Amino acid sequence: MIKLPGEFLSIMQAELGVDYDAFLQSYDMPAVKGLRVNTLKASIEEVKKLCPAELEPVPFCDEGFSIKGEWQNPGSTPMHIAGLIYMQEPSAMLTVSIAEIEPGMNVLDMCAAPGGKSSAAAARLMGRGMLVSNEIVPSRANILLSTIERMGAANTVVSCCRPDELAKALPEYFDRVIVDAPCSGEGMFRKDARAIEEWSLEHVASCAKRQRLILESSAECVAYGGMLIYSTCTFSKEENEDNIEAFLAAHSDFELVKAIRLYPHKFNGEGHFAASLRRKANTGANGAKKQAAARLEPCRIAAYQDFINDTFSLPPNGTAYLLKDQRVQLMPFELPESMTKLRLLSAGVSAGELQKGRFVPAHMLVMAEHGGEYKRTVELNEDEAMLKAYMRGEESACDEAYKGYCRVSYNGHSIGWGKAVSGRLKNHLPKGLRIDIK
Repeated sequence: MIKLPGEFLSIMQAELGVDYDAFLQSYDMPAVKGLRVNTLKASIEEVKKLCPAELEPVPFCDEGFSIKGEWQNPGSTPMHIAGLIYMQEPSAMLTVSIAEIEPGMNVLDMCAAPGGKSSAAAARLMGRGMLVSNEIVPSRANILLSTIERMGAANTVVSCCRPDELAKALPEYFDRVIVDAPCSGEGMFRKDARAIEEWSLEHVASCAKRQRLILESSAECVAYGGMLIYSTCTFSKEENEDNIEAFLAAHSDFELVKAIRLYPHKFNGEGHFAASLRRKANTGANGAKKQAAARLEPCRIAAYQDFINDTFSLPPNGTAYLLKDQRVQLMPFELPESMTKLRLLSAGVSAGELQKGRFVPAHMLVMAEHGGEYKRTVELNEDEAMLKAYMRGEESACDEAYKGYCRVSYNGHSIGWGKAVSGRLKNHLPKGLRIDIK
């Protein structure tokens, strides 16, 4: 069995009582692996057919599954690269499952990297409303942006801000605010040796203090009648129930809807805690607070419009805006003016940029579920050598009638751009995404 901290074990024994032995025995079992189907791009049945491993349903998440048996390197499969799935530990699916997100809502994921909960929220929004995915650490914010790109969420803003900055810019603006707070990670001991090494009573206390500060700022962002969803991957009462009790004692305008704990000896997954709190309606201010729309410069550059006319039979949804650095951003929503003063990595879909008078499309454009329809698609499937060549970044043959940018797809789902020239498809898959599929 994994060697666990003695003080941690003493706390768990006192907490669990007769269940303690079963809890301890769960650490003799391997960590549970799981995936969530990205219903923005694929159906559950389609993924089941493509998946080489047996999938067992997660009881509280219709699109979530634990993986049974061996599946080598799922992150290097075309299915993953196309954004049809997100590899996620089953208990982590609880947070968004209790959020009651509906299409058209404004949703904030305050501590969003690496992007699992944001992509689950995006799927529930179904392209309507707006999702703000925030991560305070720049390196992790870039990982978050890559996840949003791969999963195809077109109605998402990715920001890199402190929680108090968002609270000041967007008070009472969001129907749902998700706080998957940084924690001591006790629930991940079975799969993360580093969490064990870093654990101490002092670390738990430090995490609890930081979580309360994040909750304070997050609460300011919740609209009257909206919900705040708080979660951790730890067992610590100090970081879970104690934080919720302290928050409710200080905020009479919030009420607890539900709180759920998951233990590895009772659930086929790791440890997790999630609670939903509703902000009570206020007769003077119900619903989201209105925000003035940003004044952005619509893109009227001929090179961009020529690209759209040449590449799409039906153009993507949203308005194209030209930014000062010659990047074009496609937004299916109105960006609040107050957000333009924040550090934004992306707003909507990064369509591409102007380079020496030419428009060069971004990878995000072809991956996004923006509603556009392409004139030219090079369709690949798992049995074709051309798929493996494309994923390696190699040039391939293509229909000689094709000329210009082509969508490259796997089983009908975008994986990147190619550019057809005289019967050859030049590879435009970003170098950082290229892999050698065996």
